[in-house]
Amino acid sequence: MTSELDIFVGNTTLIDEDVYRLWLDGYSVNDAVALRVRSGILEQTGATTGVLQSDTMDHYRTFHMLERLLHAPPKLLHQLIFQIPPSRQALLIERYYTFDEAFVREVLGKKLSKGTKKDLDDISTKTGITLKSCRRQFDNFKRVFKVVEEMRGSLVDNIQQHFLLSDRLARDYAAIVFFANNRFETGKKKLQYLSFGDFAFCAELMIQNWTLGAVGEAPTDPDSQVDDMDVDLDKEFLQDLKELKVLVADKDLLDLHKSLVCTALRGKLGVFSEMETNFKNLSRGLVNVAAKLTHNKDVRDLFVDLVEKTPGPLGPLHGHPPWLPSAPLS
Repeated sequence: MTSELDIFVGNTTLIDEDVYRLWLDGYSVNDAVALRVRSGILEQTGATTGVLQSDTMDHYRTFHMLERLLHAPPKLLHQLIFQIPPSRQALLIERYYTFDEAFVREVLGKKLSKGTKKDLDDISTKTGITLKSCRRQFDNFKRVFKVVEEMRGSLVDNIQQHFLLSDRLARDYAAIVFFANNRFETGKKKLQYLSFGDFAFCAELMIQNWTLGAVGEAPTDPDSQVDDMDVDLDKEFLQDLKELKVLVADKDLLDLHKSLVCTALRGKLGVFSEMETNFKNLSRGLVNVAAKLTHNKDVRDLFVDLVEKTPGPLGPLHGHPPWLPSAPLS
């Protein structure tokens, strides 16, 4: 009686990027092999289906062993079992934490709990993303949230330090953490035209201007419980927004406010003329929304209120959000 045994011996761990992508996308070994065959790899390499099957299985085994290290990326850098060049380590980490926009839009602002995780079957069906990939992405969001939610300092810097992500991806995760912590409503039908990038842009500006860290109120008491400086909105700042009502109650201040805003935005908005014409109503709508942000429910409904209760470009007249530029206004 004879038996066959496939053996591979080497030093540097081989990483096939295409197979890694298939594994991340949640395909089984058999499905991955079928997709690789369809890509024409057998003709390109002269390999047999059996060799391709063994190669795919070998890669999948490697990825499964690496996954526990990818949950805490600094461990991948310091381990000695897998000989992986630094550039390859960075690729493994970045792609493991990369997410699908269709998926993140379904969970953005929701509590990262077991209750939300139970909805992943429906999200998988709706988006066409495999359930396995949905689970990986959700678990990544939850893992990052748990690590950084109570840390002091820059949210982006904390994410980069503990997960070794690129600046852009770390900023995206900061937006996800920020929205999950403050439970902003993003799933209403009237908000579906907004992309994750739109919300991430808003999150970045809110972190920079509306949080405890932004207003420079770090606790002086080392035992203070206010640790998550870039995560929580500053309640005193939100309370102070009520004072903005003077901008619509006093005509002279309204005119001055309009002049300053128009000077800052002239040439930077495609809807500038409409904004200038409707400035009074637009300003009143924004001030009324801002003045209610002292209540948790109104904070959660911020983006819904901006669409429903603000006339003109921010309200029902727009089709795509011209008020969400791709870069901060300066």
